[in-house]
Amino acid sequence: MNEYLQYLAQTATWLIAIIILVAVVVAILAGAAAGNQDNKKEGIVLKKLNKKIEKYKKSFENTILDKKELKQLEKNRKKEKKANKNELPEAKHNVFVLNFNGDIKASQVEKLREEISAILLYAKKEDQVVIKLESPGGMVHGYGLAASQLKRITDKGIPLTVCVDKVAASGGYMMACIADKIVSAPFAVIGSIGVVAQVPNIHKLLKKHDIDVELHTAGKYKRTLTMIGENTEEGREKFREDLNETHELFKEFVHQNRRRLNIDEVANGDVWYGSQAIKHNLVDEISTSDEYLNNCCETHAVWEVTFKVKQSPMQKFGKSVEVGVEGAINKQLQHHIAKLWMK
Repeated sequence: MNEYLQYLAQTATWLIAIIILVAVVVAILAGAAAGNQDNKKEGIVLKKLNKKIEKYKKSFENTILDKKELKQLEKNRKKEKKANKNELPEAKHNVFVLNFNGDIKASQVEKLREEISAILLYAKKEDQVVIKLESPGGMVHGYGLAASQLKRITDKGIPLTVCVDKVAASGGYMMACIADKIVSAPFAVIGSIGVVAQVPNIHKLLKKHDIDVELHTAGKYKRTLTMIGENTEEGREKFREDLNETHELFKEFVHQNRRRLNIDEVANGDVWYGSQAIKHNLVDEISTSDEYLNNCCETHAVWEVTFKVKQSPMQKFGKSVEVGVEGAINKQLQHHIAKLWMK
């Protein structure tokens, strides 16, 4: 009996392995096919958001209204159109919408620069650029470059609005402060105008096991702190000086772009929710990006602009696996959090 169960277990294991292998091959082939199609679509893609809103509106009208009401609605629209026939149509200006979801390296900056370059080839001063920004910040040089990309828009005299639904902190706020107007949801996290750095050090652990580390540098401050060597007080002091210098540059940058800020009051590394941030002039308006863009659709032609990046089949497969694993982890976390709340 035990031998039979062992045989079943081995067979099941092989079957699972074969299924996984087949799934991987199918995914790669599907990715290759999709990759061939995407090659034709690589570049800037524009999607008109006005059409989406009209589609939603008509869906409700067709579902809720009866035939008589629909007929009357259509009649009223034709009548209104006929009444306005002799009037010169008012030219609709454009709103170009970008999305930026920032990680620690601000890795979306490559995509952002392509989208901005494309917009600047066409946009006029009567148009507007809106960026939906979500970022808790990260590396200084990455977010410095991202902020510089946004500065290209305002330097051309084109109005820039940043919408924050969840978070624009640290490097995220460095980007946001470039805008002519910052729109924040009531509970979006705003601010964190500060600089932080931490370096783990395992020197004592290595010393305990009689492991020596030699660190040679050319230049007094080539390496102020080290992870494995013995750090000096002089090195620590220089490291803190560098942090303070970066913080001063950050403060100056924010103050240059938002003169009405009391920079000494807000540049202490603290964060505020949107409804608090507006009292400190960190943001200009309390609203969600959805509400702001829906209002824009009433008076402007609103275009979502996306730079479609070419990906190899393996990159597509890797991304699919990453999304799957992330989804599984999030599901488990939510499950455990729910259990904690139930206790």
